[in-house]
Parts: sequence; structure tokens; C-alpha cells
Amino acid sequence: MEKAKVYFTDFRVPVGRNLLQKLKTLCVAAGIKNMDMDGKFVAIKMHFGELGNMAFLRPQYAKVVADLVKEQGGRPFLTDCNTLYPGSRKHALEHMDCANLNGFNPTTTGCQIIIGDGLKGTDDVEVPVKNGEFVKAAKIGRAVMDADVFISLSHFKGHEATGFGGAIKNIGMGCGSRAGKMEQHSSGKCIVDPELCRGCRQCAKECGSDAIHYVDNKAVIDQELCKGCGRCIGACSFSAISNEQWDAGDKLDRKMAEYAQAVCQDRPCFHINMVMDISPNCDCHGENDAPILPNIGMFASLDPVALDQACVDACLKATPLPNSQLADNLAKPDWHHHHDHFLDNNPNVHWRETLEHAEKIGLGTREYELVKLK
Repeated sequence: MEKAKVYFTDFRVPVGRNLLQKLKTLCVAAGIKNMDMDGKFVAIKMHFGELGNMAFLRPQYAKVVADLVKEQGGRPFLTDCNTLYPGSRKHALEHMDCANLNGFNPTTTGCQIIIGDGLKGTDDVEVPVKNGEFVKAAKIGRAVMDADVFISLSHFKGHEATGFGGAIKNIGMGCGSRAGKMEQHSSGKCIVDPELCRGCRQCAKECGSDAIHYVDNKAVIDQELCKGCGRCIGACSFSAISNEQWDAGDKLDRKMAEYAQAVCQDRPCFHINMVMDISPNCDCHGENDAPILPNIGMFASLDPVALDQACVDACLKATPLPNSQLADNLAKPDWHHHHDHFLDNNPNVHWRETLEHAEKIGLGTREYELVKLK
């Protein structure tokens, strides 16, 4: 497979030019105007942010993309699917309220918002996965699959279960219905080592399934209630929680890539990653810790695998920010240095498998040419 082109620009702008104009220039250079959108429905997949989280992308960035679609005669809509855990986006009514409270509405974004898997997260379509090894038919939100053209607009960040969250995660996990998210997470359940547990109760605060209770001030995870989402692993500061199935994280990453394949296969797609406010964990959290790395820039490509690989490479070259989770970990005297920012941020992850498997099944290539724009 030939190298894919990934277009990049940083966040520097002179007086008289702004970041929104720069994003438009990036998208045009990367080929968004070469796509046939005339009269077609165009899904713009993004994360509206959990209430209390402030690291999600501002709605003005979405408007740039929506306006570009309309310039080409397309009919854009912003979309995301409901969450597996309770939070503030577990059904469409809450999800729409959350989006609105976080600033996403037709005025700020220039288009309508449609929750991809319907009112209760049950409106999905089973999509056969080309070259799927773990998922034969992905359960994707119906509105996502009804679109003629698909665009991902992703906040690139760290992640407690997958190492990083970029285009592949925004597409694969984000476009899965609630049943689809369950399928991706269901390889294994979490367990607690009582000797390491300090009874701090941070894991219970993060659990969206009420699966954690305490016996003699030690956390116990109810295996019947646990969904295997891994949020408790990221919440534990004492490495007391792990996944009882050794390859569960690996399988999560590979299933996620296969879900992304189901979404993108057989239709025009375009992908944008904003590498900024690089929080240690997902925007699904009701908070965001200090960024672990400095803002790097905007990336765009027709290839989601090359795009994520380019963003990963840029992050691995960056210097960790002080007073962050990553810097705190690296400063611990007994810390095992992985010399990998994503592993040093969350050491239980298997992020490389996402990119390797995505390339293997034909979602894209990890080989890329980086085209830098001013």
C-alpha cells in the first residue's frame, strides 16, 4: 500500500488570521472539496463532551466542517451514539441536553444534531465487517450508516483503556450503539487485588454500572454488573485493578478497529484530529485533568490509520508537561519507565494493537507522508 498523505498545521496564527480559517485551509488542502457531497447526507462524528469535562472540542470547529460541507451542496449533521455507562449521555434526551449545555446547537455549529443510535441507544444496524476477525457484524447507530458521506472530527488525547483516543476510537467506539459498545468491551471483566487496594473509593466514583462495593474497606467488583469498560483501572492510583483476561485490552483495541472498518468501508470518508488539550483520559469523564503534553496542531487525512499514526508520532516526540498525570508518574522513584508517553500515562494499555490491526484489516496504512502547512 502506498504512503497516505497526512496534512498538518500548528496552532500559530499571526494577527488578522484565526484558527478557524486555518482549519478550513487544512481541510481543503487535504482534499475535502474533492469529495462528492452534492445533495448527500453527511455525518460529522464528534464527541460532545461529558458534563463537567472542559477538554472537548469547541463547537466552532464543527461549524467550519459543516460550512465546508454546505459549500459543496451537502447536508451535514453532527452525530454521536449513546454511552454504555450512565453519565449524562446514556439516552438521546440527556445526550441532546448535554450537547446543548456544552455549546452544540444549530446556531453554533451550522447544522442539526442527531443521536446516531436513537432514543434509547437501540436503533442500530448490523454491518458486516470486511476482514473482521473478532467482529463479524458490527452494531452501528442507524443514522451514522444512513449517511452517504462520513467525516470524523476528533479530539486527540490520552485514554485509560486504549492508550490514546483519536480517529479510530471516535469512529469505532463512538459509532457503536450501546450494544455495540458492550460487544467491544466484553472481552474481560476487572478484578481487584485486595493487597494493593487502599479503599480510596475513586474506582467506585468512576464506575458507571454500580458494580463496585466494599468489604473490609477493600473494593470488590460484581462480575455480573461489570461491563468491562476499564474506567476503574484508569481511576486507581495504586495499580490494584486489572483485567482478569490478559488479552482483554488487546481485544478491545482490535474490535474497535473492526468497528471503525464497518463505519468507513464502501463510502467516502474524511478525517480530522485536533491534537490539543491532551488530557490523560477520555472526554467521557465528567472532569478533565491537566494536559499531559503541549498542544501540537491540527491533522487531516483521507486515511484514519495514517492520521492516528502521525498524531501518535508527534505526541511521542513531545515533552511531557509538568504538574500532569504523566509527569507525576515519571517522577515516582520506583516508576518503570516505558519511554512511551501513552504507556507511562496509563501503563495497562495496548495502544499499538489498534493501529496494527487497523492496517491488517485494510482500514488504512501506518505509512504516511506528512505535509506541513503554514
